[in-house]
Amino acid sequence: MGSETSSVDITEPLIVDKNPSPSSPPSGSEDVPDWKEQITIRGLVVSAVLGSLFCIITHKLNLTVGVIPSLNVSAGLLGFFFVKSWTSFLNQLGIFTKPFTRQENTVIQTCVVACYGLAFSGGFGSSLIAMDERTYELIGPDYPGNRAQDVINPGLGWMIGFMFVVSFLGLFSLVPLRKVMVLDYKLTYPSGTATAMLINSFHTKTGAELAGNQVRKLGKYLGLSFFWSCFKWFFSGIGDSCGFDNFPSFGLTLFRNTFYFDFSTTYVGCGLICPHIVNCSVLIGAIISWGILWPFVSKHAGDWYPADLGSNDFKGLYGYKVFISIALILGDGIYNLVKIILITVREMYRASSKETTSLPIVTEILDDESSRLLLEEKKREEVFLKDRIPTWFAVAGYVGLAAISIGTIPIIFPPLKWYLVLCSYLLAPALAFCNSYGCGLTDWSLASTYGKIGLFIIAAIVGYLTLSSAKSMFVSQLIGTAMGCIIAPLTFWMFWTAFDIGSPDGPYKAPYAVIFREMAILGVQGFSELPKHCLAMCGGFFAAALVINLLRDLIPKKYSQYIPIPMAMAVPFYIGAYFAVDMFIGTVILFVWEKLNRKDAEDYGGAVASGLICGDGIWTIPSAILSIMRIDPPICMYFGPSASS
Repeated sequence: MGSETSSVDITEPLIVDKNPSPSSPPSGSEDVPDWKEQITIRGLVVSAVLGSLFCIITHKLNLTVGVIPSLNVSAGLLGFFFVKSWTSFLNQLGIFTKPFTRQENTVIQTCVVACYGLAFSGGFGSSLIAMDERTYELIGPDYPGNRAQDVINPGLGWMIGFMFVVSFLGLFSLVPLRKVMVLDYKLTYPSGTATAMLINSFHTKTGAELAGNQVRKLGKYLGLSFFWSCFKWFFSGIGDSCGFDNFPSFGLTLFRNTFYFDFSTTYVGCGLICPHIVNCSVLIGAIISWGILWPFVSKHAGDWYPADLGSNDFKGLYGYKVFISIALILGDGIYNLVKIILITVREMYRASSKETTSLPIVTEILDDESSRLLLEEKKREEVFLKDRIPTWFAVAGYVGLAAISIGTIPIIFPPLKWYLVLCSYLLAPALAFCNSYGCGLTDWSLASTYGKIGLFIIAAIVGYLTLSSAKSMFVSQLIGTAMGCIIAPLTFWMFWTAFDIGSPDGPYKAPYAVIFREMAILGVQGFSELPKHCLAMCGGFFAAALVINLLRDLIPKKYSQYIPIPMAMAVPFYIGAYFAVDMFIGTVILFVWEKLNRKDAEDYGGAVASGLICGDGIWTIPSAILSIMRIDPPICMYFGPSASS
């Protein structure tokens, strides 16, 4: 799921600003540093620190609920804070340092995003865990299609090697298309554009003041979140039933159906960042599943499925939870995949039609403002084209890495044949083009959907707007990806060593591990082993996902904005309702804040949310160390019915 839920509506284009503000970039006379000067040692150090922090946060979210909010703005903000603080400190000591430019800020942000992006896209919370022994045993050794030879447990060495083999291909495959996407098709890439405008604003006087205030807010709530997580640890005892994480906020009856507030600052922070409709969709999904559907199915135990099955047996209630979640996810993913492909084909056809249409030459008289905008546009294009990556280099890099992958991946995963890897790399550039073009139009990345569709088949522009060099962007993505290839496995290994990853009753359930393995098994075995009426329910929810998405597109936006998102609804079906309560509390806080002071909420909501998420994420490090050292919390705070009842 991940970033798919972080942006659900098409964002308005931000490239041309007819009413320039202080956040607009300077005019075409600005001196742009050489691409080598944009990549600095201090920037790389900051990128590594922030990349490690965001990898930990991403792993934590991936292994608990699978909902990953966009952290791009936080990366740009913290990068600005660290380097600006460092240069100010050295200047006070009388040590001259190079000015901190927006190009360097963009390189840091690009590096960090490339690094922590691998913590999600690398499959640490889904496909890689889906192959481990715990997931194999959870599904059951006697389950048809669940083979022992398809088991490989996480290992630091092979994970780092695997990341290096597969993670750079996307960079090389899209290099030849950068000019086409950005200059020829004029794709807006709304999230990237918004981040670029934010970085531009940091490097103005008023923008720097606001950024400083945002950083102070972030630091304040980071500290509060860290100390609250530390306080909660003392009462969490041994096992998974103690502490504030199991607080029966709405009574023991609802608690048994996972409806409670678990005081998680991470999920509250996610609620502050994610759009209101995402948070409400998650809560609606929790009510439908844990409030209505699962109690209804449970009443038919002994009829629809054997009553004496374990809580994690796929032939019982657990099977309904997993397969209906898969149905919703696939229905939403396939609908949006087809939609984005149709939009892409339509827009490409329109673009080609414009190019082939002969029009009379008209001399346009430009006023001063139009001339200024035209000069800025020419400056951007000049910088963008100045340091282009040669096409032959990109093709050679892609072919070389593909050859290495074909030779090494079957060694890491013996059941995977070399010709299947070859087919994947032949298809990858086309899928990468479709995803990049669609993301540029609509701000939706469907990379994980392409991965799910590919799983079934096998089983059965920030730099442009901030005047940053294309070459420095490419190099920073390479460096960030290389960092991620090491940092993402290392931070995941910390979780794997310290915590009970994959336990359905523990805090780190790794929900998508079971879902991905079951999708692979379904691709081979079909639906013959589903519990009674489960297939019919799956078909109903799959169709419901298609209909809901269709309604969202056909109904006027003033009404469709209140229609829930199936992908977000699917998450609590399997995991539980507790995190939906947390995220809804976050969205209520933001809603009230917006009513009281909208500008304040817009300026500082993201900073507060980032602080809450980062503080809880940082606590994961000492918590993991304590767990590795076998130091248990001293108190178990447990809640039960009173003696009189």
